Amino acid sequence: MDLRPIPARDWADWYTQELCASFPACECKPLEAIRALAAEGCYELLGLYDGAALLGYATLWSTPEWPDYVLLDYLGVTAARRNGGLGGAILKMLAARETGRRTVLVEAEAERSGGPEEERPLRLRRLGFYARNGCTPVYESFNCGLLCQVFVLGPAPADRADLKEAHRAIYGPARTDVVIDPPPGASPEPPYWM
Repeated sequence: MDLRPIPARDWADWYTQELCASFPACECKPLEAIRALAAEGCYELLGLYDGAALLGYATLWSTPEWPDYVLLDYLGVTAARRNGGLGGAILKMLAARETGRRTVLVEAEAERSGGPEEERPLRLRRLGFYARNGCTPVYESFNCGLLCQVFVLGPAPADRADLKEAHRAIYGPARTDVVIDPPPGASPEPPYWM
């Protein structure tokens, strides 16, 4: 197995068959936005492959203003291969690839996100997955109309001011739905595509 770029010719299939099939609509940024970010050199689509077979994926979003930071935008495993340790394998490969190079930020829907109560066990499972796989919680954020727990892959930096500033810069000023370390009592806004 290896982690390598997903060819651009396969992005539309990845988007419809994997991303949109696995994530809620409020979390799926438009494919055109992903393509535009990639054209600017700010977005990487990486696939976990066994030969030619796509097993899973990780997408990384960065900004030239903060080259030492990158956001793990999406992490997924193909439906037929879930719950077999491949998500953890992708995180280990990302850690090996990025350690000493860039700090990897990770977002997951928080336990008290405001989402449906019946989805609470799934939220807790995801949060536990990241904690078990070397991610350290650092603060919360609003993103895509949700309260998220933000992690870093590996140990947390002592000074989080740059981390928060880089995190906000990755989204850019147009994403008013994104709030880093929101104040108590605040409510998230829906994303621009909703």
